[in-house]
Amino acid sequence: MEKSKDIKKTGLLFGSFNPIHNGHLILANFMAEFTELDEVWFVVSPLNPLKNKKKLLADYHRLALVRLAVEKSNKLKAANIEFSMPQPSYTIDTLTYLTDYHPEREFVVICGTDIFPSFHKWKNYNEILNQYRMYVYPRPGYQLGKYESHPSIALHHAPLLEISSSFIRKGIKLRKNMSYWMPEEVYDYILEMHFYDK
Repeated sequence: MEKSKDIKKTGLLFGSFNPIHNGHLILANFMAEFTELDEVWFVVSPLNPLKNKKKLLADYHRLALVRLAVEKSNKLKAANIEFSMPQPSYTIDTLTYLTDYHPEREFVVICGTDIFPSFHKWKNYNEILNQYRMYVYPRPGYQLGKYESHPSIALHHAPLLEISSSFIRKGIKLRKNMSYWMPEEVYDYILEMHFYDK
């Protein structure tokens, strides 16, 4: 279906980004350049109650790193929308809020195939499927299953780099050179602020 020229199609990539790295950026860039998305927003998630608080940088630090990573791009943006929303934040609530406040945009959820074994447990998951599109990238060992032919779901074969934020944090703590894993500005800021080195 051809999109209206007045509507900006905007992909939402949710995550802790602790820290953001080249794997995140390559995925977002692929979605922005090789699909009909006009932009991709990195939606930085606040502290998840299920995650270890000691290993998670403060929200505003992770947002600052994302902003540094995307500052030279006209298609990739940092978003702190969930910082001011009730916790825990649910995808459907964020989508509803953004849709209400940005009627000039059509929002698309970007996610990996690894979410689908438990997707039925998401809050109002049927409403997400009924109201929004989902652009899905493959993750090793995971399939779309019963969602494979769903009209709201499009599988895009984005190149995958097996980079994890936890591995980067471990490398920094061990004083390894991790400069090739993320943009230079991000790495310099992490070192300057002594993030992850204890």
